[in-house]
Amino acid sequence: MTWKINALEERLIHWWALHGIMLLRISLGLVFFWFGVLKFFPGISVAQNLATHTISVLTFGLMPPAVSLPLLATWECAIGLGLLTGRFLRLTLLLLLAQMAGTFLPLLFFQRETFNVFPLVPTLEGQYIIKNLVLVSAGLVIGAASRGGRIIYDPGALAVAERLQSLRGRYRRRFHRDP
Repeated sequence: MTWKINALEERLIHWWALHGIMLLRISLGLVFFWFGVLKFFPGISVAQNLATHTISVLTFGLMPPAVSLPLLATWECAIGLGLLTGRFLRLTLLLLLAQMAGTFLPLLFFQRETFNVFPLVPTLEGQYIIKNLVLVSAGLVIGAASRGGRIIYDPGALAVAERLQSLRGRYRRRFHRDP
């Protein structure tokens, strides 16, 4: 019976390794596209006021909400579409990381709105921002695999792959070209 469970687990892990990064990319794309579309309709997005207030502070009041909200919506939708299609992935991930850096600013700028007790007890808005750490991490994983990288689930194969990757890196540093 144990061998059947182990065989099932191995098949599951193999499937996760084959499809996990693609599913992560698509789900992250859906989140960005969905939340971006909401921002095209003023009053629907719960993050709207905090986002426009942050942009206003960053631009010293030069960008009014009527301009910043559609711009942010377009930015988020572009990130979502880039992740969903897998096209222009490097640019998409650069836009994602820049946008995410901006989302953390309210934690510094507006501590009364983002924390009940700074820095330990976030408000709902603060929690909404802090969960973006997961989105950033997902973007980093997608970026690490953006040039064809895959998850290796077999520990023996992983050890061989890491040695080969290390040798390739040393070769590139020494001879300034790919082997």
